[in-house]
Amino acid sequence: MSTSKTKNAVQASAKHNAEDFLRMYRQMVRIRTFEDNANQLYLSAKMPGLTHMYSGEEAVAVGICEALKVTDKITSTHRGHGHCVAKGAEFKEMFCELLGKEEGYCRGKGGSMHIADQSNGNLGANAIVGGSMGIATGAAFTAKLLGKDDVTVCFFGDGATAQGLMYEVMNMAALWSLPIIYACENNGYSEYTKTAEIAAGSITGRAEAFGIEAHTVDGQDVLAVNSLTEQLVERCRKGEGPFFIELMTYRYHGHHVGDINREYYRSKDEEKDWRDNKDPITKFARHLTREGIATEEELKAMQAEIKADATAAVEYALKAKYPDAVEVDMHVYAA
Repeated sequence: MSTSKTKNAVQASAKHNAEDFLRMYRQMVRIRTFEDNANQLYLSAKMPGLTHMYSGEEAVAVGICEALKVTDKITSTHRGHGHCVAKGAEFKEMFCELLGKEEGYCRGKGGSMHIADQSNGNLGANAIVGGSMGIATGAAFTAKLLGKDDVTVCFFGDGATAQGLMYEVMNMAALWSLPIIYACENNGYSEYTKTAEIAAGSITGRAEAFGIEAHTVDGQDVLAVNSLTEQLVERCRKGEGPFFIELMTYRYHGHHVGDINREYYRSKDEEKDWRDNKDPITKFARHLTREGIATEEELKAMQAEIKADATAAVEYALKAKYPDAVEVDMHVYAA
């Protein structure tokens, strides 16, 4: 298989219309709003455990998931709320899951890092770094074996490129031409260490070693991400997969919500620069107003509507019922 690398952002597909653009904007705002509320639940000690914020990376999840059908599959990561929302998850069930309530997607037993939504093709988030790579590749193998045209996207972070499983599954995917896209969200840090200090050489070169076509794209540009993904998804459906995308992005928060003193591994000036000059939602809003797709007032009204929806969902989840104690061994399987 020949290899190539795309260094520059890909132009938006001409088939997109105003409705498509506004839906993408809405989804990005929904992710940011969800994360803002999840962070407040943690800070107010109403949510058990830790969570990992996706704020700043919204264009990646939305750009990719908007190119997929409901039946297409994704696997997620410990920083997975954005993927879940972008693939169709609802606020109420998401917040119920975070708070351990029975109306959550996993009946409150998975929490932040284990949300799965089979109805929308989300095979689940995974607390193990790189842990879902085998699941995703298996899903792609299943689609090919059954003659379906479903495509699988495997989300993972730059730190997961150090996991041996990645190389095992990419080898299999390349040998069998599986319909899968490996999406590496390179946010510049592997937990508390700069990516450049833990990843030797080129990240895309890891895929190219197996003859897998690899691309690098601006992960803050939702249109560039979406256009590239649409092209690769269509080629996957034709049997031309697998593919690899490195998406250059940035997380605004620390590794997790408790990581508040970050000065020892990254500067406040760096964070401010990304927030002020490279924010994916702000960039896309400018595009929408510049192109006459929406006014600033219309976008603000949409933001207010989403904020109200999130507030109502949080209030509902806080009052919702916990699972009954008899469910403690429900859905637990042993060989």
